Amino acid sequence: MTNRLVLTGTIAKHPKRSQSPAGIPHCHFVLEHRSVQREADLPRQIYCYINVVISGKGQQVLTQDLVVGSNIKVEGFISYQTGRNGVGKLVLHADHIDLI
Repeated sequence: MTNRLVLTGTIAKHPKRSQSPAGIPHCHFVLEHRSVQREADLPRQIYCYINVVISGKGQQVLTQDLVVGSNIKVEGFISYQTGRNGVGKLVLHADHIDLI
């Protein structure tokens, strides 16, 4: 099965770094995407606000220069996660980030 997402946008919330009990580093931030896409041969204003996480020791070098307002391209897979409050959300689990 395929689960792959490529999205460009602007970092909307400060990246937060944490470490799992197993010692795996994580970087969490929110990406805001705005664009105009065509649907049914008509232009449509698109807005997306999605949580992003990138994990692993080798991946943290990709996040060291990220700040609010950075324009980036993110690639990875999406997953549904339920928070402690019971509210669910889609999260983009990134494996590649490029500053643009």
